[in-house]
Amino acid sequence: MVSGVSILQAVISAGADGWRFDRALADALPTLSRERLKALISSGQVSGSDGALVRDPAKKAAAGDMFNVTVPDPTPAHNEAQEIPLVVAFEDEHLIVIDKPAGLVVHPAAGNLDGTLVNALLHHCGGSLSGIGGVARPGIVHRIDKDTSGLMVAAKTDRAHVGLARQFADHSIDRRYKAIVYGRVSGSSGTIDAPLARSPQNRKKVAIVASGKRAVTHWRQLRPLRDAALVECRLETGRTHQVRVHMASIGHPLIGDPVYGRTKQVHRKVLETLNFHRQALHAMRLGFIHPITSNALSFESEMPADMQELFDTLDN
Repeated sequence: MVSGVSILQAVISAGADGWRFDRALADALPTLSRERLKALISSGQVSGSDGALVRDPAKKAAAGDMFNVTVPDPTPAHNEAQEIPLVVAFEDEHLIVIDKPAGLVVHPAAGNLDGTLVNALLHHCGGSLSGIGGVARPGIVHRIDKDTSGLMVAAKTDRAHVGLARQFADHSIDRRYKAIVYGRVSGSSGTIDAPLARSPQNRKKVAIVASGKRAVTHWRQLRPLRDAALVECRLETGRTHQVRVHMASIGHPLIGDPVYGRTKQVHRKVLETLNFHRQALHAMRLGFIHPITSNALSFESEMPADMQELFDTLDN
């Protein structure tokens, strides 16, 4: 190892024979993501035992082949560390579980360049940050919408990031939401299996599209309310806006949802009185296997005050 650079050695396993090279290399080096390795391959940072550079991430891998991977240290994040209060449900040297309030954007983007969860984590975690992608920043492995509250996990190390990302990819994460939806829900439970993609008519929205990615939501009614219901939604997959689009597709959009919902007259005055201006959605449970210790972890979060007040009002 030299200053600013790490040299890692990798041997293609027998099980990875014939795989795409970037996939086989990720199998041999689990502390680095496939996307990170793909970028390193393309930029000439991977060489064979004969010293020849390998620049094609799609080439076929051969079992037993050895490679040297030059990994530059992560560059500093351009995002500013900001002292923003966080509710921490769990934290160790590998990862952190946050109970995010509604209104907090997860990641800086156009229109929200600071004041985000990432800015808060940069301050809170200091130098202990994931370098996935080559940038020293908190490892955001999943997101919840700005106006959705509740639990989410971020990685502090590349190894934790890769382990968590694999669990999200194989849908083994236990993710459950509480939602207050419009209408009288018939039945106690059900499953919505409908593929999701960006709407062809409006790219800012997600829609059920035959060619989209498979999306599955299991719901059960917790309590009927005044022309509404409190439901629990368990995600088998985790697509953008999945709960919001799926519940709307069966005629029960989330109360307060400005994109996929509709405000019925019976609820309009309630929302105005309570000053409730977001989708009534809360990530109430998050369970996963710790990517380093292999311990099973599970966390629960009570509905925040604004959503509890809405529930109490409609339950009257």
